Amino acid sequence: MEIRVLPGRRSPLGATWDGEGVNFALFSENATDVELCLFDPEDHSVETARVRLRDVTAHVWHGYVPGLEPGQPYAFRVEGAYEPAQGLRCNPHKLVLDPYARAVAGKVDWAPEVFGYPLGDPAQDMARDERDSAAHMPRGIVLDHSFDWKGDRPPRTPWHRTVIYEAHVKGLTALHPDVPEELRGTYAGVAHPAVVEHLKSIGVTALELLPIHDFVDDGYLIDKGLTNYWGYSTLNFFSPDARYSGSGDRGGQVREFKEMVRALHKAGIEVILDVVYNHTAEGNHLGPTLSFKGIDNPTYYRLMKDDPRFYMDYTGTGNSLNARHPQVIKLINDSLRYWVQEMHVDGFRFDLASTLAREEHAVDRLSSFFDVIHQDPVLSEVKLIAEPWDIGEGGYQVGNFPVLWTEWNGKYRDDVRTFWRSEPGTINEMAYRLTGSSDLYGNDGRKAYASINFITAHDGFTLHDLVSYNEKHNEANGEENRDGHDHNISYNFGAEGPTDDPGILAEREKQKRNFLATLLLSQGVPMLCGGDEMGRTQNGNNNAYCQDNEISWLHWDLDERGRDLLEFTRRVATLRREHPVFRRRHFFQGRKIRGSELEDIRWLRPDGQEMTDEEWNSDVRAFGILLGGDAMMEWDEEGERVTDDTFLLLFNGAPEPAAFTLPSTPTPANWEVVVDTSRAAAEQEGRTQAPESSLDMAGRSMMVLRRLEER
Repeated sequence: MEIRVLPGRRSPLGATWDGEGVNFALFSENATDVELCLFDPEDHSVETARVRLRDVTAHVWHGYVPGLEPGQPYAFRVEGAYEPAQGLRCNPHKLVLDPYARAVAGKVDWAPEVFGYPLGDPAQDMARDERDSAAHMPRGIVLDHSFDWKGDRPPRTPWHRTVIYEAHVKGLTALHPDVPEELRGTYAGVAHPAVVEHLKSIGVTALELLPIHDFVDDGYLIDKGLTNYWGYSTLNFFSPDARYSGSGDRGGQVREFKEMVRALHKAGIEVILDVVYNHTAEGNHLGPTLSFKGIDNPTYYRLMKDDPRFYMDYTGTGNSLNARHPQVIKLINDSLRYWVQEMHVDGFRFDLASTLAREEHAVDRLSSFFDVIHQDPVLSEVKLIAEPWDIGEGGYQVGNFPVLWTEWNGKYRDDVRTFWRSEPGTINEMAYRLTGSSDLYGNDGRKAYASINFITAHDGFTLHDLVSYNEKHNEANGEENRDGHDHNISYNFGAEGPTDDPGILAEREKQKRNFLATLLLSQGVPMLCGGDEMGRTQNGNNNAYCQDNEISWLHWDLDERGRDLLEFTRRVATLRREHPVFRRRHFFQGRKIRGSELEDIRWLRPDGQEMTDEEWNSDVRAFGILLGGDAMMEWDEEGERVTDDTFLLLFNGAPEPAAFTLPSTPTPANWEVVVDTSRAAAEQEGRTQAPESSLDMAGRSMMVLRRLEER
């Protein structure tokens, strides 16, 4: 195949079709030559042409090929120094994937040829392997980006009205009986009306998807008959992974993803992507050469300053992206903008975000990465969520990210779990978590919704397992139960795992209701882990990253307990949606506001009196919160002041029953019990309590009462 290559342009990076041909542009500061490899669109194993990109501008190798069309498979070969001791790993015998490929066809098959050095050689990576890797590598696909969005508009749900649902594309629908079999486990399956209706029924406004960037199944997992189910091993930051596509991998995955987003937006549900810009699938110095490593290793990765053969590893995966380098910052921001502007995504959750904020070694809230995000007119307007930790020294940064960012609040998870496990001395921390964590976010310009509250997430026990297991049970992962967290703050109520004991089962169901009600009625942004609302179990596995099977998938054939828990979740979610007192934007002030009858918040003892300073640091495990509905410093979009009913939240974290006296108010009024976690959903019918009457609460239970009109 005769190919004519014109100079082309250095921007945009990647492969860009303009209707008459394709411009190719690849950044490499350390390359001495770059070849563009083209393959047969029908048979990707057949190379049809190999041409040099002769023009270089600002370290970008570029060329324009007239006549090429969408669907064209391509990749690169990069010539340059192979000197691992100096951090240089160019090897033209290894086909490398374009970091800016918008679609990726095929998968890495872990043949020895994909490594830049001969496996088993005593010199390890210091020796260069000269076998061709092309037969074992995926290709980029040239795309036509045209798509009929049919007037799609982002929901732009305000943070204080947001309810997040964390889910896996495949796991969400793999077993859904109402989703057609051919759509199960796909982007199209997520957009199915049965799934959308379920999400809306539990108040979800944003679907947060585990990584969908094209990723690699690690070789050691394949050897054990397992896969990288979670997807935290990114190969390409622009392409939606085709394994979740029912439309193939030649660009159909891009169209199907857009159709999913369009359908979810139509239902008022935002799409948030879990993104992994902290490391890639290429691993450490003994990892494969797939893309970045063979293109420009010292640009894309953080290398050891004193020995650049080796990689800085703040992630536990072997490498860390060099987010201090302008080209890497550009790569990340180009990727983020692409997903917002071209794919209409509404926000991002940044995996191990502390890694991105590291300058020399320390995490810096004023780092270049944050500067660029905050100044970007596109990215500064979408939802930004940090997982505020990594495994490096000083990596736990909960509460320390800058304005515009929200954070997964790990302290919320731990403190709420500790309180409901009936441990003494927890009320002080619990109070902060219930009210938006002002100790973390109240002094830096952020508001209560900076806290992404969660009890469980993909990493750890499910809600059901949190109340059913004292220990992790990860034997199915093939690591002799050594992997996964040991500090779970869980409680099995007397039996490890499944049991027929009716008393234990009742306590477990009550505890699930405690967690769900606490989560949905706390100030901040609640995040539900997919399936928790139905009692999903992973059989005690708290690290199911490699379980692409029924251990991880959501089960939709619910028993009576599952149906009841789902109905309870819907009830509490409706309460949150209908009452702004549970989703305030501003932190509480503890005083009367603008002539209100009551303070915006009042902390109560079981006898109905205000708590004293001494009691905050005591072993008290039962308390109440009075939320004054007419004492809110909130205004709606029309500029009207927001007011609400007054609510009383009662918590008994002790295993023993407790008696509460309802508080006195200037205007006596009856109270209606709207939530009682000691009762199943079918038994939640409202019952009325007289003012200042006594109320009996079961051990480890929570109640919510609404103040009724004046008698």
